[in-house]
Amino acid sequence: MVVALLSPVAYSYTRALTGPGTDALSIRSVEWLRGHHFRWLVNDVENYWYSHHQPKKGGTPSRVLRAQVSAGRQSRGDFAAPPRVVFLPPPSPVRPYVADALPGEGLWRPLGTPVKGIPAMYATYLRPDGVHTSLVAALAWIDPKLVNAVGYAGAAEPGGSGWTNQLPIPDAVRPDLLAAFNSGFKMQDSRGGYYDHGRYVRPLRAGAATMWIDSNGNLDVGEWGRDVTMSPDIVFARQNLDLIVDGGQPVPGVQDNNPVQWGFTVSNKVMVWRSGIGVTPGGALVYAAGPGLSVATLADLLSRAGAVRAMELDINTAWVDFFTYSSAPPGMPAADLTVTKLLVNMEPSPYHYLTASSRDCIALFGR
Repeated sequence: MVVALLSPVAYSYTRALTGPGTDALSIRSVEWLRGHHFRWLVNDVENYWYSHHQPKKGGTPSRVLRAQVSAGRQSRGDFAAPPRVVFLPPPSPVRPYVADALPGEGLWRPLGTPVKGIPAMYATYLRPDGVHTSLVAALAWIDPKLVNAVGYAGAAEPGGSGWTNQLPIPDAVRPDLLAAFNSGFKMQDSRGGYYDHGRYVRPLRAGAATMWIDSNGNLDVGEWGRDVTMSPDIVFARQNLDLIVDGGQPVPGVQDNNPVQWGFTVSNKVMVWRSGIGVTPGGALVYAAGPGLSVATLADLLSRAGAVRAMELDINTAWVDFFTYSSAPPGMPAADLTVTKLLVNMEPSPYHYLTASSRDCIALFGR
């Protein structure tokens, strides 16, 4: 009787451990527990652990992080633009939080492979508050005039098969692949829906923070039902909680411990790896990520980088990632993609989205 009762459990757990993707066995085990009636236990353990392992106050970043902050210089577009190519002006520097700023802190430099000889993305690095001065957060600025976005479904999130775009990112499109970054929470935790080319996993919730992609590959961020509604032009929409930046400012109450708005799994005040995406008045995208962030500090970081609307994406060390890709130049022998992490201490494998990943993502391609 015991064997009969435990056999389905063993079968389910074995499938979780041997499923597609590069997730570590520990992550697969935790996700299996979360999906099999132990979500409460995982949440309690995570909150206890993170609450008792908060980042230290003061200090300076490690040598490797200092080198990433100071590498390069502020670029104002010192390149010869081809005629009739439309692009946005490079972003303005981001004001550091710490008075004695590191060299290069808050200054943007070109990121990844140019498009038509023009930088399509920029990156900058800065400490995310004036207290935890050994931490470094990263910002990526993306020009939608030169970049188009595609949502890719993961094996577990949203799950299922037959999606128009499903991971891994196919070999055929990798020559134009510039970058890819993590999407939102697991669907059961996101308080929102998922839509892709006419197919829903969960209905889109009015008032939810949403990133959507139109038929021209333009990605935008806003509140569903106010900034955007369903139309034939919408090909992809992914929701995650509520907006954390609106009108260019962190939303009221972002400091409050409201699990309905800011997530049931880890308290919004607990400082962990977090990520978010926003849009500037000119339409540029801004991605932010780093360790030791609360929802409030993430919102302030995106707002300071120029976002007028922004939402939180996934959190925790296993799920926050932003990769850039480059291949051999024309005329050179073909080579595998070179993958670079936006922030050197991001934990996920660089090949996360080049294999059958469990989580969905957003991929960016040169136009």
